[in-house]
Amino acid sequence: MTSSVRLLFSVLLAACAETKAPPAPPVPVTVAVAERRTVPFELPATGTVEPIQTVAVQAQVSGALQRVAFKEGDEVKQGQILFQLDPRPYQAALAQAAAVLVRDSAQAANAAEEAKRYESLVAKEYVTSQQYEQIRTEAAASRATLAGSQAAVEEARLNLQYATIRAPISGRTGSLLIRQGNLIRANSTEPLVKINQLRPIQVRFAVPANNLPLIQTHIGKKLVVRAEPSGGGDPSEGTLSFVDNAVDTSTGTILLKGRFPNDDGTLWPGGFVNVRLELFVEPDALVIPSTAVVAGQQGSFVFVIQPDSSASTKAVTVSRTAGDFAIISGDVQPGDRVVVDGQLRLRQGSKVQIKAPADTARRLGSL
Repeated sequence: MTSSVRLLFSVLLAACAETKAPPAPPVPVTVAVAERRTVPFELPATGTVEPIQTVAVQAQVSGALQRVAFKEGDEVKQGQILFQLDPRPYQAALAQAAAVLVRDSAQAANAAEEAKRYESLVAKEYVTSQQYEQIRTEAAASRATLAGSQAAVEEARLNLQYATIRAPISGRTGSLLIRQGNLIRANSTEPLVKINQLRPIQVRFAVPANNLPLIQTHIGKKLVVRAEPSGGGDPSEGTLSFVDNAVDTSTGTILLKGRFPNDDGTLWPGGFVNVRLELFVEPDALVIPSTAVVAGQQGSFVFVIQPDSSASTKAVTVSRTAGDFAIISGDVQPGDRVVVDGQLRLRQGSKVQIKAPADTARRLGSL
């Protein structure tokens, strides 16, 4: 080979070396670790908080309002005094009825003795049978009058008790539209105050009717219901207390209710909550963050980080989701590091750079 040919060959090799593309830099990614965990099977829904009992307190007797024994918005206990009407008219009525009872009791006792005496006289034919029957009738009438007087005393005593209006249930009072000195009328259309029971309380929610067979399968168990305020906060835990007896044909849903102790008062009547009905718990489920799953033409897959810091695709099947996590089966194994952020720049075999642990060492949170 001549020197000129060798020179040309060297120039060509140098040119090829200069045009060869540099290796692609590693792709920064965020990873999480696939784990086996116990995962509940839950049905999500949106619910409304409502009191188990709501009572509109009304007066059963009329009278002037002497005292309001609470402040509007107070929590009251069952049997606690709420209002005091002027009791004097009812005290006088009770005293009058009691006096009439004493009179009628004496007259009934005298009539009974008279009937007993005439019974012995008619046996000796000292009085006629007609006279004896008349005395017996008068004794029976006296007993009836006495019974009426006793009932009048009970009614007067009850009216006196009604002058003191007590809370029929425990709960929180609403706004108060009457004030001391107002004339209260019995059984008015406007209640004196409304009381909502807060402890326990219930949440009303609906789920698609196609879940009904699954719910019925587990209905004999104590099913857990969790309710989280729509504005955020710790969820409250209760139990399923009601399944409606018919599907709502207009919405295709079935109405359910959960009962909650609500000891901390987190759940408030009329509030909206995010509800999760737990039907059963699946042990030893393989879970990863839902963001790790990529939908492809051949099905779902994830990127798994290999020991040499390269990304490899693994086919997975998502059986269901639970919160932010997916329960999967397929080629992923417990302990595999799956990419949860940065997948768009990855290809099979791409080199990766895992972000700092403080940023990306994401283990699965509580389910």
